[in-house]
Amino acid sequence: MPPFNKILIANRGEIALRIHRACQEMGIRTVAVHSTADDTAMHVRLADESVCIGPPSARDSYLNAAAILSAATITGAEAIHPGYGFLSENARFAEMVEAHGMAFIGPTAEHIRIMGDKIAAKDAMRRLGVPLVPGSPGALASVDEAREIADEIKYPVLIKAAAGGGGRGMKVARNEDELEEAWRVARTEAKAAFGDDSVYMEKYLDRPRHIEMQIMADTHGNVVHFGERDCSLQRRHQKLVEEAGSPALTAAARDALGETVTNALKQLGYRGAGTLEFLYQDEQFAFIEMNTRLQVEHPVTEMVCGVDLVREQIRVAAGEPLGYEQRDVRFNGHAIECRITAEDPVTFAPSPGRVNAYHAPGGLGVRIDSALYAGYAVPPHYDSLVAKLIVHGATRAEAIARCRRALTEMVVDGIRTTIPLHQLIMEDPEFASGDYTIHWLERFVAQHTPAD
Repeated sequence: MPPFNKILIANRGEIALRIHRACQEMGIRTVAVHSTADDTAMHVRLADESVCIGPPSARDSYLNAAAILSAATITGAEAIHPGYGFLSENARFAEMVEAHGMAFIGPTAEHIRIMGDKIAAKDAMRRLGVPLVPGSPGALASVDEAREIADEIKYPVLIKAAAGGGGRGMKVARNEDELEEAWRVARTEAKAAFGDDSVYMEKYLDRPRHIEMQIMADTHGNVVHFGERDCSLQRRHQKLVEEAGSPALTAAARDALGETVTNALKQLGYRGAGTLEFLYQDEQFAFIEMNTRLQVEHPVTEMVCGVDLVREQIRVAAGEPLGYEQRDVRFNGHAIECRITAEDPVTFAPSPGRVNAYHAPGGLGVRIDSALYAGYAVPPHYDSLVAKLIVHGATRAEAIARCRRALTEMVVDGIRTTIPLHQLIMEDPEFASGDYTIHWLERFVAQHTPAD
C-alpha cells in the first residue's frame, strides 16, 4: 500500500515534475496546481488532476495558501508537497496544512520557523555543538555595536539579513570606514526584501568553499546523512554548478561532519529532509544556515547514493521509519549538476519565450530534470531555471568528461540559455583541478565577459 493515495504538488516547473514522477512510481495519484501562465506546463499535463489557482503573479497563485488549500480539499488530497521555493519554508503554511487534516511533506512548523531566522538558527546550532562562523550573538542593535564586534573578530566582516537569503541584505565591510555604509545598505535591502531590517554580523572568510550536508530524519528518532555537496560555484550568491562529493574533502572529514550534523538533528527532534550549509576554510567548518526543504541540487546526492530523496520525504511524512542506518548508506563515484537557466550566458539578462526545439542529452550516467518541451513558452513571471543537467561518473574526471559531452548534445532553441557558460566552466583547467572557492566563478565570468 502506498503511504498516501493522493498528493497535491504545490509548485511548478521541473521540481513539480520531479515530485510527480516519484509519486507515480509509488502508486500515488497527483494533483497539480497552476497559474493561468502555466496551463500547458508539463507537470499539469502529466498529473492525474489539475486545478488553476490564480493569475500569473506568484503572489496570487503559487504563494496563495488559501487557494492551494482549497484545491487540496476539493480534490481529496491527503498530503501536500511544497517542493522548494514558494511556500516550502513558510511555517504558517505548514501549520495550515496540518490544521486542515493533511500531511505537510516537510519539517514541523516549529523547525521551519527556527531555521528561517538566521539568528535563531545559529543560536540553536551553537547549543547543539555545531561549529559557527565567529560573529555577533544576535541581531545588531546599532552601528556602534557592530563596530565593537568587528574590532573583536577583525575585518573584513559581513553584515547579513536575519530573515535573508539569496544574497539579499548581505554586505561586506573590509574596514571601519566601510562598516556604516554596509550596515545601512544591508538593513535597507533586508527591509525591502523581507519586511524585516534585522541584521547580524559574521567574520568574512576570504577563500572558503560552500559545503552542505544532506540529511533525512524520521519521526522515530532516526537521522542519517547522505554526504556532502560542494556548492562553491556561485554568481551573486546563486549556485550554478554543484558536485557530490566535494573535491576538497576527505572521507574522514565527511564522516566527522556527518556525525556532528546527525547528532545535532537527533537532539533537535527534526523530521524530514534538511540541508545544513557550511563555509569550509583551513580544514574548518562553520555553519551558516539550514534549509528545511528539498534542495535544487538534490539530484547529485541521489546519483552518488542511489536514493530517491523525494520518496524518502513522502515515506517520512506518512510516519514510516527510515528502515536503514548510517552504515547502510554507500557513496559511489562522483556527480555534477549544471543549472541551466533562461538567461543570456554573458549578460544574464532574462530570456523567456517559446522553445522552438528541445533535445535532451542521454547516454550512460546522464540525467535531465526539466519540464521543457518543443513548443513550450517559458513564462517571464518566475525563476529562470529551466533544466538541470546531472551527470555521474566513476571518478570526478569521468563526470566532467561526461558533462562536457552532454552539454554539446543539449539543444534549447528559441530562447537564450546558460549552456555556453557551463561549457566554458567544464573546459577550464582550474575547475578540473578542483581548486576553487566561492569567489572563483565571479572572476571567471568577468574574465569571459567581452569589454564594452
